[in-house]
Amino acid sequence: MKVINIPEAPQAIGPYCHAIKSGNLIFCSGQTPLDPATMTLVGDTIQEQTAQALQNITVVLNGLGLSLQNVVKTTVFLKDMADFQGMNAVYAQIFGSHTPARTTIAVKQNPLDALVEIECIAEIPE
Repeated sequence: MKVINIPEAPQAIGPYCHAIKSGNLIFCSGQTPLDPATMTLVGDTIQEQTAQALQNITVVLNGLGLSLQNVVKTTVFLKDMADFQGMNAVYAQIFGSHTPARTTIAVKQNPLDALVEIECIAEIPE
């Protein structure tokens, strides 16, 4: 098992790392829509926040030589299930034809009161 921290990604706001490598799998911690430079939330809409959360995941994956195309599973935590369609539209646009397994759930509150947090599991190609 290897602990992974990517300098270009938003700093962890708690006692966790950006990802863990175990075998040929990468377990990415949840990403909120934080701007890595300012550590403040980006955007007021679910669309803006979803795009930033996925951008932060992309930064972590890119730091390991991977991309969203290597993602096998995501979990999306929405503050309000009424935001599902807005999140889903941006998610579909960013992932394109690649459709990893996904779970979407509503939670009472995300860190920093973000509208969305997204985590993923990616596979390192053999």
